[in-house]
Amino acid sequence: MYGYGNWTLPGSWHGVLAEEMAKPYFKDLVDFVSHDRENNTVYPPEEDLFRAFELTPFEQVKVVVLGQDPYHDEGQAHGLCFSVLPGVKPPASLANIFKELAADLGAGVPTHGNLQSWAEQGVLLLNTVLTVRAHTPGSHKNKGWEKFTDAVIRALSGRSEPLVFALWGDFARKKAALIDERRHRILVAPHPSPILGKGPKFLGSRPFSAINAALEDIGHPAIDWQIF
Repeated sequence: MYGYGNWTLPGSWHGVLAEEMAKPYFKDLVDFVSHDRENNTVYPPEEDLFRAFELTPFEQVKVVVLGQDPYHDEGQAHGLCFSVLPGVKPPASLANIFKELAADLGAGVPTHGNLQSWAEQGVLLLNTVLTVRAHTPGSHKNKGWEKFTDAVIRALSGRSEPLVFALWGDFARKKAALIDERRHRILVAPHPSPILGKGPKFLGSRPFSAINAALEDIGHPAIDWQIF
């Protein structure tokens, strides 16, 4: 484990990112988030900050799905992009993900929005910004998280074993510049948010079958996307 105080990075991610976490900007980021927690409600809870890394060790990552901010309403964010705990109503983007999952693969409608089973199969559910002030989307942007998560993407791109990067939406698509496309598969789709304007939609993009086809092509087993 490596970190500042309660900020600890689990398992195999230690050696990968310890040097990054020792940089001055990361200390400034820790100070900023810690100060904001002292004065405001910040999501996710500190114990869930690195939940995605806990559930998906570095050497077990097969697929990377990128989100942006964590959810900013009470009880929603728990450290995995797009995911909410059982008992919490799935936000609009997650509801669209489940609609497309049913249309693409015939999966049944889940009774909850916890995507932990995906993470446990090697799907890194990574937000590019890992914290947010309650009810204030974008409040922790440009404070250092983007540098850190760019380092995560670069580290994964540097692995010799090929991975699948699922880039949903314009923001995620920009991260393709960090990925060695000669080694890895990059799959682009629209963002699952239903409030986007004109242009291609997530519904109908069939991202889950595309990910599984890419995985099988590079010698990995497919992901079981069904949520029980």
